[in-house]
Amino acid sequence: MAMQISTGTSELRDITKMERIGAHSHIRGLGLDDRLEPREISQGLVGQVKARKAAGMILKMVQEGRIAGRAMLFAGPPSTGKTAIALGMAQSLGSDVPFTMIAASEVFSLSMSKTEALTQAFRRSIGVRIKEETELVEGEVVEIQIDRSLTGATKTGKLTIKTTDMETIYDLGTKMIDALTKEKVLAGDVIAIDKTSGKITKLGRSFARSRDYDAMGADTKFVQCPEGEIQKRKEVVHTVSLHEIDVINSRTQGFLALFAGDTGEIKPELRSQINTKVAEWREEGKAEIIPGVLFIDEVHMLDIECFSFLNRALENDLAPLVIMASNRGMARIRGTKFRSPHGLPMDLLDRVLIVSTKPYTESDIREIIQIRCQEEDVQLSPEASTVLTTMALQTTLRYALNLIACAQVVSRKRKSELVDVEDLRRSYTYFMDEKRSVQWLKEQQGSLIFEEIEGTSDDVMDSSS
Repeated sequence: MAMQISTGTSELRDITKMERIGAHSHIRGLGLDDRLEPREISQGLVGQVKARKAAGMILKMVQEGRIAGRAMLFAGPPSTGKTAIALGMAQSLGSDVPFTMIAASEVFSLSMSKTEALTQAFRRSIGVRIKEETELVEGEVVEIQIDRSLTGATKTGKLTIKTTDMETIYDLGTKMIDALTKEKVLAGDVIAIDKTSGKITKLGRSFARSRDYDAMGADTKFVQCPEGEIQKRKEVVHTVSLHEIDVINSRTQGFLALFAGDTGEIKPELRSQINTKVAEWREEGKAEIIPGVLFIDEVHMLDIECFSFLNRALENDLAPLVIMASNRGMARIRGTKFRSPHGLPMDLLDRVLIVSTKPYTESDIREIIQIRCQEEDVQLSPEASTVLTTMALQTTLRYALNLIACAQVVSRKRKSELVDVEDLRRSYTYFMDEKRSVQWLKEQQGSLIFEEIEGTSDDVMDSSS
């Protein structure tokens, strides 16, 4: 008798549609109106009205290019929205203004010196908008005529292009014929040819030829036949960061080094030459400097050498706005024996605009939980929402937000889409928060190895740093 082999049911998923939900993926901006007044709940941000208004004022000055080379510090307890506000600023700045985000500990883990890592972060945060004029041939293709030799080695041809006002015939070489064939350009297509690079762009299909074919692809775009001259001069704008210009000029493989990630250390002489060239372009009106934002999270992890470098770098002509975040109170400055507010030296604190964030109120926490539930596509019952808010007040907000997804898994096990109080309670028993973890350690009564002896913790901290 043949034995029957059963296999578990396999579930097929379209991995291209799986979305990664991050801790701050619900944030869309700072939630301010036109007068920079913060709305109570907007664009994913809740509460922290004063901090958001201060961030909005700084943002306005950044957009006007008036605050480059300054620094500000978000200081407050953990899970009070410091990183969230910084990400809201990044969303509000738009794609054209550079925003670089690093954690202070990254500086020590890279294969380059600390000052080089900070310099690269600074130069990533400064954009250069380069303007150049180019000549375009733009029109509707009337006819393409290609003649091949008997052997097929050489190709010649003629391209007839028209606008509403004129019509011209161009002689084609082998390179242009190949480019037209590659782009699958046909009679009736509206195209643009860059005369300097020879690049061909298909703008769409002419309305006049819309009835030529019965069947059209869903992505077929119909456009009007261009007006005026066939040859036009247009201004093209490219935005790159200073770091990208550094890498392109310092490596033999050019811009490919950006994709390889092997940027390495860049010589100061090269940077000086690039700064001089960018200054020349700026005077000639060819380029425009866009000061961006560098966000350094957990800034107290930098040491005294990095802080000294920051002091000097902020005085540079090409310096972005530096935003820092710290959750420390009076803390030892790394690399010294001195204690200072937020773990930053006094001379750097003197340059910094300090914005404080406060713990969230109960109503704020309830709203944040609702926003996260919408982001993670979880349905909470009203009773569960109340219990989770109470949990957040008694433990921490982050712990409560982490329980949302865990409780959803528990609820699905009992074939329910609605997360109830019982699901939260079960998740609460599975995962400990920080306070219960400390209590559990006390109950172990020294059964864990490498437990610190009382009175030596400060010595251990000093020797480790």
